[in-house]
Amino acid sequence: MKLVMQRVTHARVEVDGEEVGAIGHGLVIFVGVGREDGVAVAERLADKTVGLRMFDDAEGKTNLSLLDVSGEALVVSQFTLFADCRKGRRPSFSSAGEPVRAAELVEVFRRALEQRGVGTASGRFAAHMKVHLLNDGPFTICLDSEDL
Repeated sequence: MKLVMQRVTHARVEVDGEEVGAIGHGLVIFVGVGREDGVAVAERLADKTVGLRMFDDAEGKTNLSLLDVSGEALVVSQFTLFADCRKGRRPSFSSAGEPVRAAELVEVFRRALEQRGVGTASGRFAAHMKVHLLNDGPFTICLDSEDL
């Protein structure tokens, strides 16, 4: 799995003009699922996500986690995180997970965040989404399960 996490003051996602998810202060987490990913990977990334110190303390140092600041997470599936651009000009997505399994694992990840005490919202899998966010910093971190 690959995650792109952006610290935000607020965010929302729309599908066909309808708001399907929104959060206040927290993280927008774009989630890509690979062919070899499973439940254990989703759980491990949820553990890492809730504990990462991405938020400022009273002295302005990034010493606080999503849990420490009672932040929320907007989880948005994004298979394009597995784009392979090494050949030609059209990205290949052959290493992205099969859609049914990917949808399940994105939901496992979201539920794992909730089980760890983080309020969540989500986009709609396989839909054309419009994500509106106000990046705070900007502060963006990428996590790849292969690096953990």
